[in-house]
Amino acid sequence: MLYLIEDSELSRRAIGKYIDVYHYPDGRKELRLNGTLLPYSTYDRLSEIDQGAIVDNKRLGRTLEFISLVQSKRDNTRSQSIPAGDGPSRRRPKQEGKKSQRSLDNDDMLEALKQLQSRSEDIFGKRAR
Repeated sequence: MLYLIEDSELSRRAIGKYIDVYHYPDGRKELRLNGTLLPYSTYDRLSEIDQGAIVDNKRLGRTLEFISLVQSKRDNTRSQSIPAGDGPSRRRPKQEGKKSQRSLDNDDMLEALKQLQSRSEDIFGKRAR
């Protein structure tokens, strides 16, 4: 999860400095610089395409399905470098056959395309040549 601090005069003064992140029991989080609240938004780098998006977008359906196939090869465990904040940390075993986001490459995309192509033959039948 990344915290994207909104652009303002105060946030520009925070460049290169440490800021405090407060985690509250009710789930709220606050980012502060010298006690002053900083407005922010969050960005989840491990987001996923849901099945509803594939069904709703008829023209983008195949593209979204391709993205979903590539995402299924990704290891979605979060980094262990920061505390979870909700109890003692525990080591999670590496998922077998999964890769980190940065380790996904062209071979994984090619494999997903081949898998998607074989599905289209099941749906539409083989093309006559």
